[in-house]
Amino acid sequence: MSETITNKVAESGLITIDLADYYPKEQIVTFDLKDHLYMGLILKEKDFRDALKNLDFEGYRNKVVALTCSTDAIIPAWAYMLVVSYLQPVTKDVIMGNEKEVRKTIFIKNIANINIGEFSDQRIVVKGCGEVPIEEFAYMEITKLLRPVAKTIMYGEPCSTVPIYKKSNRGIH
Repeated sequence: MSETITNKVAESGLITIDLADYYPKEQIVTFDLKDHLYMGLILKEKDFRDALKNLDFEGYRNKVVALTCSTDAIIPAWAYMLVVSYLQPVTKDVIMGNEKEVRKTIFIKNIANINIGEFSDQRIVVKGCGEVPIEEFAYMEITKLLRPVAKTIMYGEPCSTVPIYKKSNRGIH
């Protein structure tokens, strides 16, 4: 007598979301204002403007730029505006912060752009481990995005999940 092997995970109707799919893949380079300050601390307007005019911005072409100042200098708001006015024509994007902060910003944007309509009343597993290290904020963001529409949200792998949320008739999980 032959028995049919059934893949219960495949038949479960679970949808797996791998947050690594939304992890930023863009190349991020840093533009540090410190490098264009007098003694790395003082912004002299004329010198700053001249430095920007003479800077070759081609190295930033089609990249995401992390705009930051790594020293404890007082930078007026117009200085950031001026740098962006030079960077924007050549870059993919300019985002305030260091590389880690910029990567987080992009990751959050990528998650926010998920079409949640396809997850309406679905049973969802948010993949819990993989090759790309995913920080906790991303799990928080995907939960905030999916909770209003999902039937259930689980964490882990389809064969071994931790329940996170289950829609009930009372709206309580």
